[in-house]
Amino acid sequence: MLRRLLLLQVLASCLWLGHSKVVKSFASCPKFFYKGFTPNKALEPANPAWICQRYNNQSCFATLYDKTRRIPVYSAYIYQPGSGKRPQLSWFVEPQLIQPTYPRDMKTEQFLTKQYKISPQQIGQSQAITQDYKNLTELDRGHLSPSGHQNGNNNKSATFTLTNIVPQNSSLNKGAWKDYENQTMAQRTQGCTTTYVITGAVPGNTYIANNRVNKPSHIWSAACCQTNTNMKTWAVIAENNKNQVQNLTLGQLEANLSQLYGRKKVSLFHKACPR
Repeated sequence: MLRRLLLLQVLASCLWLGHSKVVKSFASCPKFFYKGFTPNKALEPANPAWICQRYNNQSCFATLYDKTRRIPVYSAYIYQPGSGKRPQLSWFVEPQLIQPTYPRDMKTEQFLTKQYKISPQQIGQSQAITQDYKNLTELDRGHLSPSGHQNGNNNKSATFTLTNIVPQNSSLNKGAWKDYENQTMAQRTQGCTTTYVITGAVPGNTYIANNRVNKPSHIWSAACCQTNTNMKTWAVIAENNKNQVQNLTLGQLEANLSQLYGRKKVSLFHKACPR
């Protein structure tokens, strides 16, 4: 009996050690958060995965993912708009959500099916797959970390992973939210040396793809900017059924999210970022 208990303990420890950084923390990619400070536990889902989003052996941004609702809770990145066209490529998935021994870099479903002889259904047990986003009605694949905020082909390509995507209202995605991403961000970041961004989605009450993928009720974003002399912040939130973006302070957004999530007080950035 004692030997059996010891064996179970060893097996349990092996399973734990086998879990990659994807499911433990952002310890291997703290650079996407100001002073390495990550949002507090108020946003954590019941079935989370912490993903350091990697493409071509390079960390490009970070995502807290909800494996049950199959949408990201938020993606965090450094605002660096630059050269490179919007990629035209197949969408990626996260191999280590399927099996911790699979590649650390994002891959296409076709690659995983061919390399590991697994089906799209197996891939989709803990994340969205391409089929989930086909035949959308009045919805787009909405990036939380947008390609337009990244510099270079690798970083832009990395945003085209389904672990960075939510079903977003088409009018909002192509309208007020696009204006915020393209115009407002360019204006607000004037004078910034480094801008840290966290963009997220509040889970809603409806789903797409036969109840596989949650449709968020709200999309939100916050930024903390380091200038040569001080720190500044800004934030926005949008209902995911209207073409309208509401401008907020960081403190106002955190208070709104605390209400929307119905948990303890939400804190997104280090205390040095003004509320």
